[in-house]
Amino acid sequence: MQEKQNNKGLVWFRNDLRVHDNAVLAGAIKNHKSVIACYCFDPRHYEMSRFGFKKTEKYRAQFLIETVKNLKANLKILHIELFVFSKTPEATIHALIEQHDISSIYLQKEWTSEELTVLEGVKLTVADHIKFHDYYDQFLYHPEDINMSYSDIPKVFTVFRKKVEKYSSIRISEDNDSIEKIDSLENDTHIPNLDDLGFDSFEAHPKSAFPFQGGETSAADRLNDYFFETKKLGVYKKTRNGLIGTDFSSKFSPWLANGSLSARTIYWKIREFEDDYFKNESTYWLIFELIWRDYFKYVSLKHQNDIFKIGGILNKDYEWKSTDRQVQKWIDGETRSAFVNANMIELKKTGWMSNRGRQNVASFFAKELFLDWRIGAAYFETMLIDYDVHSNYGNWMYVAGVGNDPRDRKFNVDLQAERYDSNGKFQQLWLQETLF
Repeated sequence: MQEKQNNKGLVWFRNDLRVHDNAVLAGAIKNHKSVIACYCFDPRHYEMSRFGFKKTEKYRAQFLIETVKNLKANLKILHIELFVFSKTPEATIHALIEQHDISSIYLQKEWTSEELTVLEGVKLTVADHIKFHDYYDQFLYHPEDINMSYSDIPKVFTVFRKKVEKYSSIRISEDNDSIEKIDSLENDTHIPNLDDLGFDSFEAHPKSAFPFQGGETSAADRLNDYFFETKKLGVYKKTRNGLIGTDFSSKFSPWLANGSLSARTIYWKIREFEDDYFKNESTYWLIFELIWRDYFKYVSLKHQNDIFKIGGILNKDYEWKSTDRQVQKWIDGETRSAFVNANMIELKKTGWMSNRGRQNVASFFAKELFLDWRIGAAYFETMLIDYDVHSNYGNWMYVAGVGNDPRDRKFNVDLQAERYDSNGKFQQLWLQETLF
């Protein structure tokens, strides 16, 4: 066993806001006798994007505030203090390093352009002797375990899935131990509220299909309820295309998106459920969906910034429009399709939309209105509680015909409404909201 360093380690939390099964945190605990942590509510995340939307709206902001509060409490149990800033990492981390005799920074490895720019900015502000330790820690199948290079990531999901299922293994989830408490440590930083971030406070919508709080503790409660209390996991494949209520799908995606729940934890809990109760197509199908999530991350690793370009990873040259009035009617739920409208109103009122809804409204936007799909993706980034850069842009490319779909399909929203909302119950639930 290696000897721990006397210098403190700093864990810079980004999209890995958990204590359980966190390789970044484990690395710091393993190497240092004492550890502190930080999180930055980066003001740039609440500014307007080039498409005219705030990068983060109130729903995800509230969920993030709850998550960071829970992270701070859970870290305290391990004797780790979380410093929270409402400034950019470039403006804050160097001072924290100097004040607390930090020798090493531990962080989750990201590869999309904005995150890389921020990291390079931080590196420019700190002394040369500071070591950065970054870890890939947001996957089900770790990059070192997939037995293929990024350039070899298949163009089709099914090929990728069969390869990893056959040749790869999933790492065991582990808890992190507490470490030495730092006496006389002062922390006068505070977690911002919605007002601090430029939002009005709000009450969760009573009809929301996602009425849950942010944070690792809430995620664990949801997982336990969905798997072991109600055993809804056992019917997941049959119900996952539902539109109303909390239990038609797992609802894990918001916690996965900010890293307060790991894909590995879900996987090993599924295996526990199968050992204790039963194994069927539904228990497998949730793993199947986690592999889809991995796939979009690997597509992003392979193609880098091409996922943000109008031609996508296929570099296809479609005639896209960007009519402001058409975009606004889509956002406001004023298109020709009642089904699309109901889904868009749900998103605007709650920050949530079902998977079935997302596929339909995105396809309608790109394939019927022929609007620049990146505008739709930017609006989803703004509104969704569970926004994840890789899944969001991967899925939008997919439905727009510039991504990983060789068939280049278009959803018939009228037939979809007939199939998944045959009695019109979902449409009635949300279309009446326009009256208020």
